[in-house]
Amino acid sequence: MKKVVLSLLLCITMGISGTVFGTKIMLLDQNATDPVYILPLKKYPKWLCEAELKNGKKVQFVSVKSLMQTYQHQDYFLRHGLLSAPIKAIYVQDYMNGKRVDATKAFYLFGSRMTGPHGDDLIPFASKENAKLFMMKYGGTKILPYAKITKGLIRYLDM
Repeated sequence: MKKVVLSLLLCITMGISGTVFGTKIMLLDQNATDPVYILPLKKYPKWLCEAELKNGKKVQFVSVKSLMQTYQHQDYFLRHGLLSAPIKAIYVQDYMNGKRVDATKAFYLFGSRMTGPHGDDLIPFASKENAKLFMMKYGGTKILPYAKITKGLIRYLDM
């Protein structure tokens, strides 16, 4: 009976991709660098983002901006061997509590005084409420859902 209960609890806490939601994104390689900005990932654990590829491999990024550049320009990264397969899912960490969030369900703070590892960036949050609380302390211009993150916005942040 204990095994059945444990199995049921495990199934409830497992996400579609087979990973436990609510956990932090764990650094896969202590010596890894961001594929876009070539910055060391271990130096920026609060900003760590992750893409799960269709072949099961994971690629980690130093920030939302880097993740989105790769996601929005997958063809380029595939052609140049920076991705071994197309991206299946993307994840960010809520900046306030560090919990792993499906990037397509997160909210992003734009225009904050807080900058990312490579300058201006979007700060990810699991909820709009977390973003509003953070905005009170560090400022910000807008809270954006994933659908509002365009190629133009990412290009603007990278100027």
